[in-house]
Amino acid sequence: MTVKGVAATTLDDVRAASSTSKSQLYHHYPDKDALVQDVIEYQAEEVLTTQAEQLRRLNSIRGLERWRDAIVQRSALRNGAYGCRLGSLASELSDQNERARSALAGHFETWQGLITDGLRRMRDSGKLRPDADPERLAIGLMGALQGGYLLAQTEHDVKPMRIALDMAIDHIRGFQP
Repeated sequence: MTVKGVAATTLDDVRAASSTSKSQLYHHYPDKDALVQDVIEYQAEEVLTTQAEQLRRLNSIRGLERWRDAIVQRSALRNGAYGCRLGSLASELSDQNERARSALAGHFETWQGLITDGLRRMRDSGKLRPDADPERLAIGLMGALQGGYLLAQTEHDVKPMRIALDMAIDHIRGFQP
C-alpha cells in the first residue's frame, strides 16, 4: 500500500506479498477496510514512536533543527519518494473513508501535540517570548512539514522539504526574546 497506494492494492496482492492463503487472510481481515485500519494503526505507531522520541526532548531552536535534520535525512534515504506515511494515507483516504479519516486525524493531532508541547516548554523556559502561541506555531510547522513531504515526493529531492521546514523554524525563531 505504501508503494502502490490503498486503492491499487488488492487483497490478492497482500496475500502474495505475505505468502498467506485466502482463508488465513480472511480469518484476520474480513474485508479490505479492516486491513486498511490496521495499516493506518501500524504506520501511525511507527511514525509517532519515532516522533515522540525526538519531540519529547524538544526544548530549543537547536532541538527543532535536529528534528528537522532527522526528518529530512529519513526522507533523503528514499530520495523523497512516497512522502509521509500518514500524509499519503490521509490524502488517499480522507475524502472516501470516514473511519480512516477520523483515525488519521487523531494521529495527526497526537503528532501536532508533541510539537506543541515542545514549543510550550520553550516558551515556559523563556526561550520563546510569552506572546508565542505554541498551538499556532505547531500548526504552521506541521503544515510546512506535510507540504515539504509532498514537494519532496513530487521532485524526488528533499531540498523543498528542508526549505519549507527552515522557513517555519525561522518564523518560530522570530519569537525568541
